[in-house]
Amino acid sequence: MNLGCVEKTTHLHIDCPKKHEHTLALFPRQTSLTCNVCALDNSRGPIYMCPPCDFVLHKRCRNLPSVIKISRHGHRISFKHSFVFGDWSCGVCRKMVNSDYGGYSCNTEDCSYVAHSRSCATRKNVWDGKELEGVPEDTDAVEDERPPYVEIGDGIIRHFRHEDHLLKLEEDTDRVFDENKRCQACIMPIYDGKFYSCTQCGFILHKICANLSRTTHHALHPHPLNLVAQYNNYRFNLYDICTACNQPCTGFMYKCKDRRCHFRLHIQCATISEPFIHESHTDPLFLTSEPGERRLCQICKRKIKETFNCIECDFSLCFRCAILPHKVKYKHDEHLLSLSYGEEIDATATYWCEVCESKIHQEERFYKCDECCVTIHLGCLLGKHLYIKPGSFVCHKGDIIDVLLNNRMSRPSCVRCSSRCEDKLVFKYSRSLSFCSLRCFTPSVLNFR
Repeated sequence: MNLGCVEKTTHLHIDCPKKHEHTLALFPRQTSLTCNVCALDNSRGPIYMCPPCDFVLHKRCRNLPSVIKISRHGHRISFKHSFVFGDWSCGVCRKMVNSDYGGYSCNTEDCSYVAHSRSCATRKNVWDGKELEGVPEDTDAVEDERPPYVEIGDGIIRHFRHEDHLLKLEEDTDRVFDENKRCQACIMPIYDGKFYSCTQCGFILHKICANLSRTTHHALHPHPLNLVAQYNNYRFNLYDICTACNQPCTGFMYKCKDRRCHFRLHIQCATISEPFIHESHTDPLFLTSEPGERRLCQICKRKIKETFNCIECDFSLCFRCAILPHKVKYKHDEHLLSLSYGEEIDATATYWCEVCESKIHQEERFYKCDECCVTIHLGCLLGKHLYIKPGSFVCHKGDIIDVLLNNRMSRPSCVRCSSRCEDKLVFKYSRSLSFCSLRCFTPSVLNFR
């Protein structure tokens, strides 16, 4: 016997009334037996049995909670020893649930949500670790249910993130497109549709962004999230990076209410949910990645921790690729351009970028106009830092770095990589030092994928 096993205190018999009515005896040999509570057959740790009932229990499954609240479902779920025979699909991993073994099911009547116990429902990125048995359900409610704005008059509102001035509802009709006129929440340009604009300054919000709730829950995180504004007189913190897509943002973000937790999502990542329907794949996608697991995104070909995954095949999509706008505008084209993945492009033809005038590789993503045959590289149209607003500035270790639009007629040289700054933005330090990207400015701080 291993010396470490000799020194461990192992009880020969245990009572676990919440999991089984009889006293359980230690199974003396290491083997793979399917646990009736977690439905897993791994042999790590002691195993207890009730021979008359053919009941098996892993020691570490004895303390599984009875009632919990998880990030993947709006209601509480409770542990069940078994389910009514049928085709049950786990709401976390989307795999089948064996009705003969234990798991969690929704407490709400007429809701058929179920989840595997230890492998899914009690994962650290799904469950907050709190046992809710005996805790009133009204504590689960979102704390801040106040509306995001107060309606002052017909089309006039006062938003809680811009309380000093009033916002007026406008509609983008017959207006010359200005790519620098951006929504303060999502930092995307105003392409079309209705939006609110400040009556006294340049503050703008898409109508849909103005209606974002003050507090929300997200499938990636078990704690509630608060809507906050990243900017303070157009200043943003370099360390406030979106947890899902690993990109900086100067707009609104949802941050965890727990001050010890650094989880945060910018608007685009916070507002997409599962099942996720994306133009790059025919089947719906789900957040089924396990904690620490890295999957290869089929679009950008990088291994990412959190991805949307297809349960029918091996297709995975990272958040950075998932949130790219499918329809955009280009200042020299009156039509909307759509994001292309090369599937419907003529392989015999050669395409050139309208901006940089270099060749477009059709196997990569690019934007195209179906009416005018205009094609543009992804980076040339959107830039490297899509969610940083021109005119903002970075404060890092006491230094101020201005974020400016890059004058393509006289492009500065980057002081770190010595190349010409070709991106849409340039980061200016003092009057003479320029950086072509945040990667060049702070390579030790930002680890961009």
